[in-house]
Amino acid sequence: MTKAIRINRFGGPEVMELVDVELGPPGPGEAQVRHEAIGLNFIDVYHRTGLYPQPLPAGLGMEGAGVVEAVGEGVTEVQVGDRVAYAGRPIGSYAQARNMPAAQLLVLPEKIGFDTAAAMMLQGLTVQYLLHRTVALKAGDTILFHAAAGGVGLIACQWARVMGVTLIGTVGSEEKAALATEHGAHHVINYNKENFTERVKEITGGKGVTAVYDSIGKDTFIGSLDCLRPLGTMVSFGNASGPVPPFSLTELANRGSLYITRPSMMAYLSTRAELEAATKSLFGVVGSGEVKVEVRQRYALADVAQAHTELEARKTTGSSILLP
Repeated sequence: MTKAIRINRFGGPEVMELVDVELGPPGPGEAQVRHEAIGLNFIDVYHRTGLYPQPLPAGLGMEGAGVVEAVGEGVTEVQVGDRVAYAGRPIGSYAQARNMPAAQLLVLPEKIGFDTAAAMMLQGLTVQYLLHRTVALKAGDTILFHAAAGGVGLIACQWARVMGVTLIGTVGSEEKAALATEHGAHHVINYNKENFTERVKEITGGKGVTAVYDSIGKDTFIGSLDCLRPLGTMVSFGNASGPVPPFSLTELANRGSLYITRPSMMAYLSTRAELEAATKSLFGVVGSGEVKVEVRQRYALADVAQAHTELEARKTTGSSILLP
């Protein structure tokens, strides 16, 4: 048996229950991982509330790090005793141990610990494809990145600077502004004190930015479009304030023939080769120290309701993990 979080209905943090789950041996192509740390991400909230529905009863969590305890038939990617991490489906990392498709597991370099790995895989791989593939950024480009003091944001601040890209970040407090600046943001806008659209125009001399990375959704969407230069790209990759409402495509034409995309990790990392290439890139910048992943909140797995409450209230900064 193992302990795991399960939900039997969609709703608030109270729907999550820590229960005993029978864990059988790994099947063909699977490996059994005993978690040392588990990632906490806003997408977990979407799965809990049903914004991204899944069959019930269900588990939660898309990221973890631990040790391989057993492997099933045909597994070649990992072996017993390997230190591994993963991000992505199948959902269910909120558990002490689980069976995972071995093709999803990556062996950790010795210099990267479990806490760091659990905090960086989903967020770090997201930043990797956002900055390197969703938009082909080059040195000298300027971008706007919302929620710059969050887990994804702090990684993006650092990685953009490594690439020679000027990052303008938005945050909701002076404390978060200082944090984003400390991690490499060139300009930071406190949207509770300033109009971020007007401020972006001032910073760019009226030209606008190459791309906007928006994980906030409804509250920032139109303002984000107004920050783009002609032929710029709107990257909508989250809905922290709610889903973006329907809008006319002429809104893109009227602002200078803009592009818009709604990326997902499953599309960008759909093959083992893509996953390994992106992970090599991530491990490289973290291992070199160019990008530092800060775990700023740690919660016991049994306290997951508190973790979700604080995450939704935007009380967290940087990365958060659950400890089984």
